[in-house]
Amino acid sequence: MTVVLAGGLMFFLTMFATLKMMHFDGVQLPTSTPMAADDNPSWRFRNPEFDQWVSQIKDERAALALREDQLKEWETRLTAENREISTVTQTVTKLQNDFDQRVLQFKDQEEANAKKQIKVIADMSPEGAAAMLNQLSDDDATKLLYLMRPDVSGPILDAMSKLGAGQARRAALITERLKEVLPNSATNSLSSNASP
Repeated sequence: MTVVLAGGLMFFLTMFATLKMMHFDGVQLPTSTPMAADDNPSWRFRNPEFDQWVSQIKDERAALALREDQLKEWETRLTAENREISTVTQTVTKLQNDFDQRVLQFKDQEEANAKKQIKVIADMSPEGAAAMLNQLSDDDATKLLYLMRPDVSGPILDAMSKLGAGQARRAALITERLKEVLPNSATNSLSSNASP
């Protein structure tokens, strides 16, 4: 250990003597000046890719603003069209209700007229009623006979069938149509009334 201490002491003495012999009189230390923000190279550095990215972001922002304006315009149009459709729908609903009401009135009036006709036909003789029904269309005659009681319509069909072969075929056709409209029990009673 003594050797290490002696070696270290000799090193320091030699260094001190060497430095004492050197002359640093002509050497000037540089003076440090504070750096300005403009002298910093990072502030002056320009990256073309960065400028391109900034330009793309600005373009995308402008495109988004334009798209937003278009969407607001479309929303305004859709709202206006929705109101218009709602108005038209309400108008159509009102017209449909008015039409339905008129159809009901017409049907009520038609039913009242049919009841009057049935009463007139029921008061006639079966032969007179058959002659009058021969002047009507098959649909109208079937409709009137359908609305009559079977005990009234049976003798009229019987009288129609006795007016000749053509009228007998017509009476059979009307009877077939009545079968399609009348329930089975009413058709059976009608057939029994029509037979002599």
